[in-house]
Amino acid sequence: MEAEEGVAQIKPEYIITNHERSLCYTCISENDKRKLDEEEVEEQEVPHKKKKLTGQNKARNVFRPSKDNFCHAVAASVDESQEKCENDNCKFSHDRKSYFENKPPDIGDTCYLYSVQGLCSRGVTCRFGKEHLTENGVNIVNKELHEKWLQNSNKTATSTTSFTKETQNLLRKKKYDFSRSEEAIKEINKLKGKETSGPVDDLHYVKLRPQEMKKIDWRDKLYLSPLTTVGNLPFRRLCVDFGADVTCGEMALATPLLQGSLSEWALVKRHPSEKIFGAQLCGSNVNMLTKAAQVVEDMADVDFIDINLGCPIEFIYRQGGGSGLLLRGHVLKSAVRSMSYMLNVPLTVKTRSGCVIGKNIAHNFMPMFRDAGVSLITVHGRTREQRYTKNADWDYIQECAAAAKPTSVFGNGDILSYEDYMAAREKAPDVAGVMIGRGALIKPWIFQEIKERRILDPSSSERFGYLKTYVNYGLEHWGSDTKGVETTRRFLLEWLSFCHRYIPTGLLVNPPQKVNQRPPFYAGRDDLETLFASSNSGDWIKISEMLLGPVPEGFTFLPKHKANAWK
Repeated sequence: MEAEEGVAQIKPEYIITNHERSLCYTCISENDKRKLDEEEVEEQEVPHKKKKLTGQNKARNVFRPSKDNFCHAVAASVDESQEKCENDNCKFSHDRKSYFENKPPDIGDTCYLYSVQGLCSRGVTCRFGKEHLTENGVNIVNKELHEKWLQNSNKTATSTTSFTKETQNLLRKKKYDFSRSEEAIKEINKLKGKETSGPVDDLHYVKLRPQEMKKIDWRDKLYLSPLTTVGNLPFRRLCVDFGADVTCGEMALATPLLQGSLSEWALVKRHPSEKIFGAQLCGSNVNMLTKAAQVVEDMADVDFIDINLGCPIEFIYRQGGGSGLLLRGHVLKSAVRSMSYMLNVPLTVKTRSGCVIGKNIAHNFMPMFRDAGVSLITVHGRTREQRYTKNADWDYIQECAAAAKPTSVFGNGDILSYEDYMAAREKAPDVAGVMIGRGALIKPWIFQEIKERRILDPSSSERFGYLKTYVNYGLEHWGSDTKGVETTRRFLLEWLSFCHRYIPTGLLVNPPQKVNQRPPFYAGRDDLETLFASSNSGDWIKISEMLLGPVPEGFTFLPKHKANAWK
């Protein structure tokens, strides 16, 4: 049977021929139902209508559980007599007995936090509390295990950052000391008036640096791409388990960071298992980017800082940030120079090949990045307009790598197997390594495959174990109370909107799977594998309930990301 373009070949015995596609309305709000119906009708009436590729589900309703109204300090206490916290203005309940009698039922018998740390920080509010609560709801501590965990906290702590309430107040009152940033911007502005053209002035700039940056050996490293929403700390931690060498936090916007936004600062938290970790910043002007880089270097535990030159989101692009900076060369040049001058940790950039289809421009910036002291340049081989709908251009990535010598360049795009990795390295011999994004979301064990130089075919039970590990990491990071459980569930569902696209190796006619090939509807080798293959969000919710118990009343979910590559 001849292969259909864009469709993976599944062994005939697994293909479902009588499947009818239908929309899933499980846990979707009425407003989202109307939108889905409108899209379905439009696709039926004008099946080949070209749609503008923009961010998906901007106004989607996201279920947010009501916060536990019990004081965390009393909840976590191991002292039965403690009935009040130290904060006299605390507005939360301190009635442990009443809360314990009326709390939601437990989800499971084993608390991951207690089993690892010997003490659950959520105490009476924990949804797995049977293991560590007395009959009166008082928290129990396993002293021997907890002391061992404290001694070994460099391996097991949830996250690291020095960002404090004091720093937040300084930022909000605009009293933070940005003298380093201001000096760097001032020095670079002086240089503008002196330079003419050519590399001589760029080399002169490098000599202006008051200190040498720290060095990172990038050669042959496997780099997990900074992934918005799904590239959270628990997912990065899972990828490190599989062999990712370099990780980077989700894209953080410079302005909210400088305003002290806690949600934005959460994006630059690092887990101690992350060997080489960086923070990615997105902004549209020199002052904001340079100051954000300084405060992140000051307050976060980072090995490098990355500038986002690839984000295709419309409102960021229109403001001149992300890939929009590629169209504002003078601003980009000043920002890169100022940040490089000011930072002590290496500065890296991640860029798309350009903004408009057919007009690659990233190669024009390679000499500037090199001469400004950028440590690593990552090139995603697609333009902003292409999003993920076309194959990445590794020939162009090679062109950029050659133009940037001797600065290290990584290539990014369409790596889903060891075979893809080797083909990319052969096509672009001057790249120092690869960055992997969607490939890691679809199959996070890709890092293990590349390091072991083979194709893996994990069983459905093994894949369920990976989900369980992710959930445990999520509960450790976001908490095991109701709010933490539902936060973990939401991010698990967002990840499942990607990893259901994995096609088990044993079902393929010609493995390995290619990233932009969709499968026909198929059944797996067992019921669980079939469930994992479902593109129905209702089935993803079933998987979440196997790990985190039933969804709460009023729960809604619509995935943030949409597979443009499968259009």
